[in-house]
Amino acid sequence: MATFDTIFIDGEWVPPRGTDSVDVVDPATGDIAGRVPSCNEQDVDSAVAAARRAFPSWSTTTAAVRIEVLQRLIELLRKNAEELAHLVSIEMGAPHEFALAEHVGTPIAMIESFVNALAAEQPEERIGNSLIVREPIGVVAAITPWNYPLYQLVAKAIPAVAAGCTVVVKPSELAPLSTFRFTELVAEAGLPAGVFNLVPGRGVVVGEALSTHVDVDMVSFTGSTGAGRRVAASAAHTIKRVALELGGKSASVILPGADLSEAVPYSVEYCMANAGQSCSAWTRLIVPRAVAAEVETIAAVAATAIEGTLGPAASRGQYHQVQDYIRVGVEEGARLVTGGPGNPDGGDDGNYNRVTVFADVTPDMRIAQEEIFGPVLVIQTYDTIDEAADIANGTPYGLHGAVWAKTDEEALAFARRLRTGQVDVNGGDFNVDAPFGGYKQSGVGRELGRIGLEEFYETKSIQLPS
Repeated sequence: MATFDTIFIDGEWVPPRGTDSVDVVDPATGDIAGRVPSCNEQDVDSAVAAARRAFPSWSTTTAAVRIEVLQRLIELLRKNAEELAHLVSIEMGAPHEFALAEHVGTPIAMIESFVNALAAEQPEERIGNSLIVREPIGVVAAITPWNYPLYQLVAKAIPAVAAGCTVVVKPSELAPLSTFRFTELVAEAGLPAGVFNLVPGRGVVVGEALSTHVDVDMVSFTGSTGAGRRVAASAAHTIKRVALELGGKSASVILPGADLSEAVPYSVEYCMANAGQSCSAWTRLIVPRAVAAEVETIAAVAATAIEGTLGPAASRGQYHQVQDYIRVGVEEGARLVTGGPGNPDGGDDGNYNRVTVFADVTPDMRIAQEEIFGPVLVIQTYDTIDEAADIANGTPYGLHGAVWAKTDEEALAFARRLRTGQVDVNGGDFNVDAPFGGYKQSGVGRELGRIGLEEFYETKSIQLPS
């Protein structure tokens, strides 16, 4: 069992003032996989004070100094990738190979991207008689989710540190183990005391204390849209900057003439990755009515092939949420193409959901509007291109999406009509250098690459004598 009984503040592993602890449950087995402290407001105050003390020195270091530390961290992460993947697997259920490639490999690539962006940036520019200077914003609270614990930690804490900020990290209480090990590696990489601090605990205590803290200059949060609203409201009292990466109900739109044999299986797999527990998942497949029957057949085959390869829902509560939505879909009149309630083995004991595909789904149904966060895909049909765009844009969210067409030019033209932060055209690959974030209720701000790094700067204009 991975047990941690200290927290990381001011460069030291110290006993928390909070006396509670949190058991981390392996969702695949139901066994206790680890235990970590649960901090209180005093722990938050100590961590923020350490970050505040460290900020003047760290914020004035050169980019070369910060790059050197991050390069050491990259090497340490590579050396410890197997262990980190194991911790991700036992804390949130991702199969080991997927955890190694996506939960660990992708964050390493992201750090490399931030290093490249930092090396290439121009921190100052002249506009007329003004010198425009970008300066690190200050102390950043990074509040991370359970579905991609390392990915989101890196997306927040690393660009903040690279920009010259200091950070206080609060991982999800469901999946904190990999963050603890990551923090040990951060310390080994040589970040100065106070630059990186770790305070685990419950959102209503630690998250609230960080969001309202007068000495926190920015909160970067990933989670549900409802939780994001609470973070934004709490942060408003001190007028701090807030970056939110929230929910999604992303659409994969197949235009007439697209290759169904490529578009449909790819869309099904993308929806189901990480057991469907991705805010960017393409959970709606929007297709021409004339090919709906063919799409359903291909989707059923693809879903059946995936069945048994996915990990479990990350918690029993998450499993029940998905089950509730499947029942809602049936009650609303949607037709099951494959999957349905219960486990793949027909029971209801574990946290494994069946890979489920619904057809005959109308835009007003809850399963077409609300984020399910499980391996559930809904197929919607259209008669005209304008109707396809209306359906794709017709949810409160706008995080991700895809377009499939006979030509890239046709797909790109339609992609420009989508009110969403990122769109993949004809299977375009994920790019760690490109900004990621949402329109509408999917969030505020952008992560990744140069633009993600820029989120952590303030801009100052200095007027010089003419």
